[in-house]
Amino acid sequence: RYDPRWDSLDARPLPAWFDEAKFGVFIHWGLFSVPGFGSEWFWWYWQKEKREPYVKFMEANYPPGFSYEDFGPLFTAEFFDPDQWADILKASGAKYVVLTSKHHEGFTLWGSKYSWNWNAVDVGPKRDLVAELATSVRNRTALRFGLYHSLFEWFNPLFLEDAITIFRTRKFPTSKSLPELYEIVTRYQPEIIWSDGDGNAPDTYWNSTDFLAWLYNDSPVRDTVVTNDRWGLGSICKHGGFYTCSDRYNPGYLLPHKWENCMTIDKRSWGYRRNAQLDDYLTIEELVKQLVETVSCGGNLLMNIGPTHDGRIAVIFEERLRQVGAWLKVNGEAIYGTKPWRAQNDTVTAGVWYTFSPKEGHINAIFLDWPVSGTLELGEPQAKLGETQVQLVGYKEPLKWVALGEKGIVIALPQLTPKELPCQWGWTLQLTGVN
Repeated sequence: RYDPRWDSLDARPLPAWFDEAKFGVFIHWGLFSVPGFGSEWFWWYWQKEKREPYVKFMEANYPPGFSYEDFGPLFTAEFFDPDQWADILKASGAKYVVLTSKHHEGFTLWGSKYSWNWNAVDVGPKRDLVAELATSVRNRTALRFGLYHSLFEWFNPLFLEDAITIFRTRKFPTSKSLPELYEIVTRYQPEIIWSDGDGNAPDTYWNSTDFLAWLYNDSPVRDTVVTNDRWGLGSICKHGGFYTCSDRYNPGYLLPHKWENCMTIDKRSWGYRRNAQLDDYLTIEELVKQLVETVSCGGNLLMNIGPTHDGRIAVIFEERLRQVGAWLKVNGEAIYGTKPWRAQNDTVTAGVWYTFSPKEGHINAIFLDWPVSGTLELGEPQAKLGETQVQLVGYKEPLKWVALGEKGIVIALPQLTPKELPCQWGWTLQLTGVN
Protein backbone atom coordinates (compact mmCIF):
# COMPACT_ATOMS: atom_id res chain seq x y z
CA ARG A 1 0.00 0.00 0.00
CA TYR A 2 1.07 3.55 -0.69
CA ASP A 3 1.20 6.22 1.99
CA PRO A 4 0.00 9.78 1.29
CA ARG A 5 3.60 11.01 1.06
CA TRP A 6 5.52 11.81 -2.11
CA ASP A 7 8.38 9.40 -1.35
CA SER A 8 5.87 6.54 -1.12
CA LEU A 9 3.67 7.60 -4.06
CA ASP A 10 6.65 8.26 -6.34
CA ALA A 11 7.91 4.72 -5.69
CA ARG A 12 4.85 3.22 -7.41
CA PRO A 13 5.89 1.65 -10.72
CA LEU A 14 4.11 3.21 -13.68
CA PRO A 15 1.73 0.61 -15.19
CA ALA A 16 3.52 -0.84 -18.22
CA TRP A 17 0.72 -0.12 -20.69
CA PHE A 18 1.46 3.62 -20.66
CA ASP A 19 5.06 3.35 -21.87
CA GLU A 20 4.03 0.80 -24.49
CA ALA A 21 1.21 3.01 -25.83
CA LYS A 22 3.44 5.92 -26.99
CA PHE A 23 0.64 7.94 -28.58
CA GLY A 24 -2.57 9.49 -27.29
CA VAL A 25 -5.09 12.16 -28.31
CA PHE A 26 -5.98 15.10 -26.06
CA ILE A 27 -9.42 16.74 -26.47
CA HIS A 28 -10.03 20.29 -25.18
CA TRP A 29 -13.77 20.92 -25.19
CA GLY A 30 -15.83 23.27 -23.06
CA LEU A 31 -17.62 26.61 -22.95
CA PHE A 32 -14.52 28.25 -24.46
CA SER A 33 -15.48 26.39 -27.66
CA VAL A 34 -18.53 28.68 -27.99
CA PRO A 35 -16.72 31.98 -28.67
CA GLY A 36 -14.08 29.83 -30.42
CA PHE A 37 -11.75 32.81 -30.39
CA GLY A 38 -8.17 33.35 -29.25
CA SER A 39 -7.73 30.58 -26.73
CA GLU A 40 -9.35 28.28 -24.19
CA TRP A 41 -8.24 30.96 -21.67
CA PHE A 42 -10.89 33.23 -23.23
CA TRP A 43 -12.71 34.09 -19.96
CA TRP A 44 -9.50 35.01 -18.14
CA TYR A 45 -8.07 37.09 -20.99
CA TRP A 46 -11.37 38.90 -21.49
CA GLN A 47 -12.49 39.54 -17.91
CA LYS A 48 -9.33 39.45 -15.78
CA GLU A 49 -6.54 40.65 -18.09
CA LYS A 50 -8.94 42.64 -20.29
CA ARG A 51 -6.80 41.96 -23.37
CA GLU A 52 -7.83 44.24 -26.21
CA PRO A 53 -8.64 41.62 -28.92
CA TYR A 54 -10.97 39.78 -26.50
CA VAL A 55 -12.70 42.91 -25.23
CA LYS A 56 -13.20 44.17 -28.79
CA PHE A 57 -14.46 40.78 -29.97
CA MET A 58 -17.15 40.77 -27.25
CA GLU A 59 -18.16 44.40 -27.87
CA ALA A 60 -18.51 43.78 -31.60
CA ASN A 61 -20.43 40.50 -31.42
CA TYR A 62 -22.43 40.28 -28.18
CA PRO A 63 -24.95 42.58 -26.46
CA PRO A 64 -23.82 44.81 -23.56
CA GLY A 65 -23.84 42.99 -20.22
CA PHE A 66 -23.31 39.58 -21.84
CA SER A 67 -21.46 37.39 -19.33
CA TYR A 68 -19.31 34.29 -19.75
CA GLU A 69 -22.10 32.31 -18.07
CA ASP A 70 -24.34 33.29 -20.98
CA PHE A 71 -22.21 31.05 -23.22
CA GLY A 72 -23.63 28.04 -21.30
CA PRO A 73 -26.90 27.64 -23.25
CA LEU A 74 -24.98 28.22 -26.52
CA PHE A 75 -22.79 25.18 -25.91
CA THR A 76 -25.18 22.97 -27.86
CA ALA A 77 -23.26 19.86 -29.04
CA GLU A 78 -26.08 19.01 -31.50
CA PHE A 79 -23.63 17.31 -33.89
CA PHE A 80 -21.76 15.42 -31.16
CA ASP A 81 -21.67 11.77 -32.23
CA PRO A 82 -19.49 9.87 -29.74
CA ASP A 83 -19.36 6.81 -32.01
CA GLN A 84 -17.94 8.90 -34.83
CA TRP A 85 -15.37 10.45 -32.46
CA ALA A 86 -14.37 6.98 -31.28
CA ASP A 87 -13.92 5.82 -34.90
CA ILE A 88 -11.66 8.82 -35.67
CA LEU A 89 -9.64 8.16 -32.52
CA LYS A 90 -9.23 4.52 -33.50
CA ALA A 91 -8.16 5.48 -37.03
CA SER A 92 -5.47 7.81 -35.61
CA GLY A 93 -3.49 4.86 -34.23
CA ALA A 94 -3.65 6.39 -30.74
CA LYS A 95 -3.71 4.00 -27.78
CA TYR A 96 -5.36 6.38 -25.32
CA VAL A 97 -7.51 9.49 -25.21
CA VAL A 98 -7.70 12.25 -22.60
CA LEU A 99 -10.85 14.39 -22.50
CA THR A 100 -11.10 17.66 -20.55
CA SER A 101 -13.75 16.82 -17.97
CA LYS A 102 -13.39 20.35 -16.56
CA HIS A 103 -11.09 23.22 -17.55
CA HIS A 104 -10.17 26.30 -15.44
CA GLU A 105 -13.61 27.79 -16.20
CA GLY A 106 -15.15 25.23 -13.81
CA PHE A 107 -17.82 23.99 -16.22
CA THR A 108 -17.99 20.17 -16.01
CA LEU A 109 -18.79 17.98 -19.03
CA TRP A 110 -20.61 15.57 -16.73
CA GLY A 111 -23.56 16.16 -14.40
CA SER A 112 -21.46 16.77 -11.30
CA LYS A 113 -23.36 17.15 -8.06
CA TYR A 114 -20.57 19.53 -6.95
CA SER A 115 -21.05 21.89 -9.91
CA TRP A 116 -24.70 22.81 -9.62
CA ASN A 117 -26.15 24.39 -12.78
CA TRP A 118 -22.63 24.78 -14.23
CA ASN A 119 -22.36 21.50 -16.09
CA ALA A 120 -23.32 19.97 -19.44
CA VAL A 121 -26.31 18.04 -18.05
CA ASP A 122 -28.03 21.06 -16.46
CA VAL A 123 -26.98 23.63 -19.08
CA GLY A 124 -26.33 23.60 -22.85
CA PRO A 125 -26.33 20.11 -24.39
CA LYS A 126 -28.24 18.58 -21.43
CA ARG A 127 -26.09 15.46 -21.96
CA ASP A 128 -23.41 13.66 -19.97
CA LEU A 129 -20.65 14.13 -22.54
CA VAL A 130 -18.04 12.28 -20.46
CA ALA A 131 -20.24 9.20 -20.13
CA GLU A 132 -21.17 9.18 -23.81
CA LEU A 133 -17.56 9.37 -25.04
CA ALA A 134 -16.33 6.86 -22.45
CA THR A 135 -18.98 4.36 -23.55
CA SER A 136 -18.25 4.76 -27.27
CA VAL A 137 -14.48 4.56 -26.83
CA ARG A 138 -14.83 1.39 -24.74
CA ASN A 139 -17.38 -0.25 -27.04
CA ARG A 140 -15.72 0.54 -30.36
CA THR A 141 -11.98 0.73 -29.72
CA ALA A 142 -9.15 -0.70 -27.61
CA LEU A 143 -8.11 2.80 -26.50
CA ARG A 144 -7.73 3.54 -22.83
CA PHE A 145 -9.97 6.35 -21.61
CA GLY A 146 -8.53 9.21 -19.57
CA LEU A 147 -9.77 12.47 -18.10
CA TYR A 148 -8.15 15.88 -17.67
CA HIS A 149 -9.29 17.79 -14.59
CA SER A 150 -8.34 21.31 -13.52
CA LEU A 151 -7.72 21.63 -9.79
CA PHE A 152 -8.43 25.35 -9.60
CA GLU A 153 -11.14 27.54 -11.16
CA TRP A 154 -10.32 31.11 -12.13
CA PHE A 155 -13.38 32.84 -10.71
CA ASN A 156 -14.80 30.40 -8.17
CA PRO A 157 -15.62 32.52 -5.08
CA LEU A 158 -14.49 29.75 -2.72
CA PHE A 159 -11.12 29.49 -4.44
CA LEU A 160 -10.70 33.28 -4.43
CA GLU A 161 -11.54 33.34 -0.68
CA ASP A 162 -8.89 30.69 0.01
CA ALA A 163 -6.36 32.59 -2.10
CA ILE A 164 -6.86 35.74 0.03
CA THR A 165 -5.75 33.73 3.11
CA ILE A 166 -2.70 32.52 1.09
CA PHE A 167 -4.36 29.07 1.11
CA ARG A 168 -4.50 28.71 4.89
CA THR A 169 -8.24 27.99 4.50
CA ARG A 170 -9.24 25.03 2.31
CA LYS A 171 -12.92 25.61 1.48
CA PHE A 172 -12.53 25.12 -2.29
CA PRO A 173 -10.64 21.78 -2.44
CA THR A 174 -12.76 20.16 0.27
CA SER A 175 -16.14 21.19 -1.17
CA LYS A 176 -15.38 21.25 -4.93
CA SER A 177 -12.23 19.96 -6.60
CA LEU A 178 -11.51 16.88 -4.45
CA PRO A 179 -15.12 15.62 -4.39
CA GLU A 180 -15.16 16.02 -8.19
CA LEU A 181 -12.00 13.95 -8.58
CA TYR A 182 -13.43 11.12 -6.46
CA GLU A 183 -16.68 11.42 -8.43
CA ILE A 184 -15.10 11.08 -11.90
CA VAL A 185 -12.91 8.15 -10.81
CA THR A 186 -15.74 6.15 -9.25
CA ARG A 187 -18.24 7.02 -11.99
CA TYR A 188 -16.12 6.76 -15.17
CA GLN A 189 -13.06 4.75 -14.06
CA PRO A 190 -10.55 6.66 -16.20
CA GLU A 191 -7.16 5.03 -16.61
CA ILE A 192 -5.40 8.39 -16.88
CA ILE A 193 -5.96 11.27 -14.50
CA TRP A 194 -4.39 14.28 -16.17
CA SER A 195 -4.33 16.94 -13.47
CA ASP A 196 -3.65 20.61 -14.19
CA GLY A 197 -4.05 24.14 -12.85
CA ASP A 198 -2.59 24.39 -9.35
CA GLY A 199 -3.57 28.08 -9.01
CA ASN A 200 -0.18 28.70 -7.34
CA ALA A 201 -1.30 26.67 -4.34
CA PRO A 202 0.87 23.86 -2.86
CA ASP A 203 -0.10 20.18 -2.96
CA THR A 204 -0.89 20.35 0.79
CA TYR A 205 -3.72 22.78 -0.01
CA TRP A 206 -5.07 20.45 -2.71
CA ASN A 207 -4.56 17.37 -0.50
CA SER A 208 -3.16 15.70 -3.62
CA THR A 209 -1.18 13.02 -1.80
CA ASP A 210 -4.29 11.74 0.03
CA PHE A 211 -6.21 11.54 -3.22
CA LEU A 212 -3.34 9.75 -5.00
CA ALA A 213 -2.95 7.26 -2.14
CA TRP A 214 -6.66 6.44 -2.45
CA LEU A 215 -6.34 6.26 -6.26
CA TYR A 216 -3.39 3.80 -6.07
CA ASN A 217 -4.68 1.74 -3.11
CA ASP A 218 -8.47 1.56 -3.16
CA SER A 219 -9.95 3.10 -6.30
CA PRO A 220 -11.59 0.93 -9.00
CA VAL A 221 -8.63 1.71 -11.34
CA ARG A 222 -5.83 1.21 -8.78
CA ASP A 223 -3.94 -1.38 -10.86
CA THR A 224 -3.93 0.36 -14.24
CA VAL A 225 -4.33 4.10 -13.61
CA VAL A 226 -1.54 6.52 -14.53
CA THR A 227 -1.23 10.14 -13.42
CA ASN A 228 0.87 13.12 -14.42
CA ASP A 229 2.93 15.55 -12.34
CA ARG A 230 0.62 18.57 -11.90
CA TRP A 231 -0.59 18.20 -8.32
CA GLY A 232 0.34 21.53 -6.75
CA LEU A 233 2.95 24.26 -6.90
CA GLY A 234 6.42 22.74 -7.31
CA SER A 235 5.30 19.16 -8.10
CA ILE A 236 5.66 19.49 -11.89
CA CYS A 237 8.59 17.50 -13.33
CA LYS A 238 9.27 16.23 -9.77
CA HIS A 239 6.38 14.20 -8.35
CA GLY A 240 3.54 12.00 -9.63
CA GLY A 241 3.46 9.38 -12.37
CA PHE A 242 4.78 10.51 -15.74
CA TYR A 243 6.33 13.97 -16.09
CA THR A 244 4.98 16.69 -18.40
CA CYS A 245 7.40 19.45 -17.24
CA SER A 246 5.73 22.09 -19.44
CA ASP A 247 3.27 22.32 -22.33
CA ARG A 248 4.78 21.24 -25.68
CA TYR A 249 7.74 19.72 -23.84
CA ASN A 250 10.14 18.05 -26.29
CA PRO A 251 13.70 18.02 -24.89
CA GLY A 252 15.32 16.16 -27.81
CA TYR A 253 17.38 13.95 -25.50
CA LEU A 254 16.75 10.90 -23.33
CA LEU A 255 15.22 11.55 -19.90
CA PRO A 256 15.67 9.19 -16.93
CA HIS A 257 11.96 9.39 -15.97
CA LYS A 258 8.92 8.56 -18.12
CA TRP A 259 7.55 11.74 -19.68
CA GLU A 260 4.89 12.99 -22.06
CA ASN A 261 4.94 15.70 -24.73
CA CYS A 262 1.45 17.25 -24.70
CA MET A 263 1.11 19.50 -27.72
CA THR A 264 -1.46 20.97 -30.08
CA ILE A 265 -2.13 20.57 -33.81
CA ASP A 266 -3.26 24.22 -33.75
CA LYS A 267 -0.01 25.96 -32.75
CA ARG A 268 -1.83 28.84 -31.01
CA SER A 269 -4.56 27.24 -28.96
CA TRP A 270 -5.80 24.09 -27.20
CA GLY A 271 -9.45 25.00 -27.73
CA TYR A 272 -11.19 25.39 -31.10
CA ARG A 273 -10.62 28.69 -32.92
CA ARG A 274 -13.09 29.67 -35.61
CA ASN A 275 -10.65 32.18 -37.08
CA ALA A 276 -7.63 29.86 -37.35
CA GLN A 277 -5.66 30.04 -40.63
CA LEU A 278 -4.16 27.06 -42.46
CA ASP A 279 -0.67 28.16 -41.38
CA ASP A 280 -1.69 27.83 -37.74
CA TYR A 281 -1.97 24.05 -38.03
CA LEU A 282 1.05 21.76 -37.89
CA THR A 283 1.57 19.79 -41.11
CA ILE A 284 1.55 16.00 -41.10
CA GLU A 285 5.33 16.07 -41.66
CA GLU A 286 5.75 18.18 -38.51
CA LEU A 287 3.48 15.86 -36.52
CA VAL A 288 5.34 12.71 -37.59
CA LYS A 289 8.61 14.45 -36.64
CA GLN A 290 7.20 15.27 -33.18
CA LEU A 291 6.08 11.68 -32.67
CA VAL A 292 9.40 10.16 -33.76
CA GLU A 293 11.56 12.57 -31.74
CA THR A 294 9.41 12.14 -28.64
CA VAL A 295 9.33 8.34 -28.71
CA SER A 296 13.06 7.98 -29.44
CA CYS A 297 13.78 10.05 -26.31
CA GLY A 298 11.55 7.86 -24.12
CA GLY A 299 8.41 10.00 -24.17
CA ASN A 300 4.77 9.62 -25.15
CA LEU A 301 3.09 12.08 -27.52
CA LEU A 302 -0.31 13.50 -26.52
CA MET A 303 -1.65 15.33 -29.58
CA ASN A 304 -4.45 17.81 -28.94
CA ILE A 305 -7.55 18.69 -30.94
CA GLY A 306 -10.28 21.20 -30.07
CA PRO A 307 -13.84 20.28 -31.11
CA THR A 308 -16.48 22.89 -31.97
CA HIS A 309 -19.28 24.08 -29.67
CA ASP A 310 -21.74 22.00 -31.71
CA GLY A 311 -19.71 18.82 -31.21
CA ARG A 312 -17.75 18.37 -34.45
CA ILE A 313 -14.11 17.40 -34.85
CA ALA A 314 -13.09 19.89 -37.54
CA VAL A 315 -12.14 18.24 -40.82
CA ILE A 316 -8.51 19.44 -40.61
CA PHE A 317 -8.09 17.73 -37.22
CA GLU A 318 -9.72 14.57 -38.53
CA GLU A 319 -7.42 14.58 -41.55
CA ARG A 320 -4.28 15.02 -39.44
CA LEU A 321 -5.34 12.21 -37.08
CA ARG A 322 -6.13 9.84 -39.94
CA GLN A 323 -2.78 10.70 -41.57
CA VAL A 324 -0.88 9.85 -38.39
CA GLY A 325 -2.88 6.60 -38.26
CA ALA A 326 -1.95 5.78 -41.86
CA TRP A 327 1.72 6.37 -41.05
CA LEU A 328 1.51 4.21 -37.92
CA LYS A 329 -0.15 1.40 -39.86
CA VAL A 330 3.15 0.98 -41.72
CA ASN A 331 5.64 2.11 -39.07
CA GLY A 332 3.87 1.19 -35.82
CA GLU A 333 6.43 -1.52 -34.99
CA ALA A 334 9.09 1.20 -34.70
CA ILE A 335 6.88 3.12 -32.23
CA TYR A 336 4.58 0.97 -30.07
CA GLY A 337 6.24 -1.05 -27.31
CA THR A 338 9.73 0.18 -28.20
CA LYS A 339 12.50 1.26 -25.84
CA PRO A 340 15.05 4.03 -26.36
CA TRP A 341 18.28 2.84 -27.97
CA ARG A 342 21.77 3.88 -26.80
CA ALA A 343 21.67 6.71 -29.38
CA GLN A 344 18.51 8.75 -29.88
CA ASN A 345 19.40 10.40 -33.16
CA ASP A 346 22.10 9.87 -35.74
CA THR A 347 25.42 11.69 -35.47
CA VAL A 348 26.12 11.82 -39.22
CA THR A 349 22.75 12.28 -40.94
CA ALA A 350 20.22 14.76 -39.57
CA GLY A 351 16.56 13.76 -39.27
CA VAL A 352 17.28 10.12 -38.34
CA TRP A 353 15.89 8.89 -34.99
CA TYR A 354 16.35 5.50 -33.35
CA THR A 355 14.14 3.18 -31.33
CA PHE A 356 14.74 -0.37 -30.15
CA SER A 357 12.23 -3.25 -30.41
CA PRO A 358 13.08 -5.53 -27.45
CA LYS A 359 10.88 -8.50 -28.48
CA GLU A 360 12.28 -8.72 -32.01
CA GLY A 361 15.73 -7.50 -31.00
CA HIS A 362 16.07 -5.04 -33.86
CA ILE A 363 17.02 -1.39 -34.09
CA ASN A 364 14.68 0.95 -35.93
CA ALA A 365 16.21 3.87 -37.78
CA ILE A 366 13.41 6.25 -38.75
CA PHE A 367 14.48 8.77 -41.38
CA LEU A 368 12.34 11.78 -42.23
CA ASP A 369 13.97 12.81 -45.53
CA TRP A 370 14.42 10.42 -48.46
CA PRO A 371 18.00 11.06 -49.68
CA VAL A 372 18.38 12.32 -53.25
CA SER A 373 21.53 10.19 -53.65
CA GLY A 374 19.57 6.97 -53.00
CA THR A 375 21.97 6.03 -50.20
CA LEU A 376 21.60 6.66 -46.49
CA GLU A 377 24.65 6.96 -44.26
CA LEU A 378 24.19 6.15 -40.58
CA GLY A 379 26.97 6.97 -38.14
CA GLU A 380 25.71 5.06 -35.08
CA PRO A 381 25.10 1.35 -35.93
CA GLN A 382 28.02 -1.11 -35.83
CA ALA A 383 27.34 -3.54 -38.68
CA LYS A 384 28.85 -7.05 -38.96
CA LEU A 385 29.46 -8.81 -42.24
CA GLY A 386 27.32 -11.93 -42.65
CA GLU A 387 25.15 -11.02 -39.65
CA THR A 388 23.65 -7.59 -40.14
CA GLN A 389 20.44 -7.35 -42.16
CA VAL A 390 18.66 -4.18 -43.23
CA GLN A 391 15.00 -4.08 -44.18
CA LEU A 392 12.87 -1.13 -45.29
CA VAL A 393 9.54 -1.54 -43.50
CA GLY A 394 6.79 -2.12 -46.06
CA TYR A 395 9.23 -3.30 -48.77
CA LYS A 396 9.90 -7.00 -49.39
CA GLU A 397 13.59 -7.27 -50.44
CA PRO A 398 16.46 -6.87 -47.93
CA LEU A 399 18.68 -3.88 -48.65
CA LYS A 400 22.37 -3.87 -49.57
CA TRP A 401 24.79 -2.10 -47.26
CA VAL A 402 28.49 -1.41 -46.67
CA ALA A 403 30.13 -1.02 -43.25
CA LEU A 404 32.24 2.06 -42.58
CA GLY A 405 35.06 0.73 -40.37
CA GLU A 406 34.36 0.31 -36.64
CA LYS A 407 31.12 2.24 -36.65
CA GLY A 408 28.77 3.42 -39.37
CA ILE A 409 26.97 1.94 -42.34
CA VAL A 410 25.92 3.09 -45.82
CA ILE A 411 22.62 1.65 -47.01
CA ALA A 412 21.44 1.51 -50.62
CA LEU A 413 17.76 2.41 -50.70
CA PRO A 414 15.53 0.88 -53.39
CA GLN A 415 14.69 3.03 -56.40
CA LEU A 416 10.98 3.60 -55.98
CA THR A 417 8.50 5.96 -57.56
CA PRO A 418 6.43 8.02 -55.10
CA LYS A 419 3.51 5.59 -55.65
CA GLU A 420 5.72 2.57 -54.80
CA LEU A 421 6.93 4.01 -51.49
CA PRO A 422 5.52 2.08 -48.49
CA CYS A 423 4.30 5.37 -46.96
CA GLN A 424 4.86 9.12 -46.92
CA TRP A 425 6.40 11.57 -44.41
CA GLY A 426 9.04 9.23 -42.91
CA TRP A 427 10.36 5.67 -43.31
CA THR A 428 11.73 2.95 -41.07
CA LEU A 429 14.80 0.78 -41.54
CA GLN A 430 14.92 -2.34 -39.39
CA LEU A 431 18.47 -3.37 -38.54
CA THR A 432 19.10 -6.84 -37.12
CA GLY A 433 22.41 -8.38 -36.10
CA VAL A 434 23.91 -5.02 -35.11
CA ASN A 435 26.07 -4.41 -32.03
